[in-house]
Amino acid sequence: MLRHAGLESNDGGRGLRPLEKAALPFDSRARTVARAAIAILVVLLAAWVARDFLVALTWAAVIAIAVWPIYIRFAISVPGGRSPAVAPLLFTFLTGLVLLVPIALAVHQIAQGSDAFARSLNQVQQSGIPVPAWLARLPIAGEYLDPWWRTNLGNPEVLVDWLRGVNTESITAWTSTLGGALLHRLVVFAFTLVALFLVLRDGAWLADRALATAGHLLGHPGQRLVRKIAGAIRATVSGTVAAAIVKGAVIGVAYFLTGVPHPLLFTMLTMALAMVPLGAWATLAAAVLILLVHGGTWWVVAGLAGFGATTLLIGENLIQPALIGGAARLPFLLVLIGIIGGMQSFGLLGLFLGPVIMAALLTIWREWIGGED
Repeated sequence: MLRHAGLESNDGGRGLRPLEKAALPFDSRARTVARAAIAILVVLLAAWVARDFLVALTWAAVIAIAVWPIYIRFAISVPGGRSPAVAPLLFTFLTGLVLLVPIALAVHQIAQGSDAFARSLNQVQQSGIPVPAWLARLPIAGEYLDPWWRTNLGNPEVLVDWLRGVNTESITAWTSTLGGALLHRLVVFAFTLVALFLVLRDGAWLADRALATAGHLLGHPGQRLVRKIAGAIRATVSGTVAAAIVKGAVIGVAYFLTGVPHPLLFTMLTMALAMVPLGAWATLAAAVLILLVHGGTWWVVAGLAGFGATTLLIGENLIQPALIGGAARLPFLLVLIGIIGGMQSFGLLGLFLGPVIMAALLTIWREWIGGED
């Protein structure tokens, strides 16, 4: 019994002494290290298991944090009844529509222009591509480009030979790859909406747990860091969307004034793709080429190209960083580095993660030196 109580008698029975300690003592510090190691291991394993869904989960978290103030007002105004899932379900549905409607309208515009494209293609096959009137008037290069255009692009027989030389097997393989990538993007988008619904439904609980965890690990500075990250995400999303709308609207006016075919389609594509690296530049280049082929004068084409490029440069390097930095209280240089470096490191998602990382860095530095500003 004494042994079970943790005591044993000595040789002479003159008293009791405790059992000898274990050879490898497991004190509180060792237990803390072991718990931290196990926690890190479990987190890494969970990230490895969910590696194919991390992008969708990150997008859902970014969208939820960015639209949370709007969602709170929406949830208050919606008569959700007794079910706590009505408001987040409706808001998720509306968010999906907001993301999909521009794409659907662009597809509709393309479908409407498909007949004109088919007629233009038939005309090209019959008579070739006519030489622009301004081409021959170009200094130095005009006298060489004009006969080359007439011989190659203006001759329908040469164009037919070019089309025959295209490797159809490569086009088929590329189309299959593109279809598979599109299907993968649709699956990721659907999973993002599901994750967004769950995050919105349990957003208050998740926010409390995130603040509690940060406070437990880092104290009050950890809670400020979480709030700073949330604010940086909202500022980055709002600034990026606002800058994209402004750039697309300004360049869209130029599309209408210069006579670009289907200017509404190109305006919507410019707005949507302005948030994608080089997306707005590709749309502008396509509009310039189409205007050139449809007989636009050289000074109109050059004016559209120059005006569009200037607008995009100012919007990407001045307006967008200023909008994000003003809302997130970030210096202009850190915002610019975060945007460009984030896109290079993480792709489109880095457009939002880059400034957030810079905001977290600045917050940690301010806490380190003991200053808030």
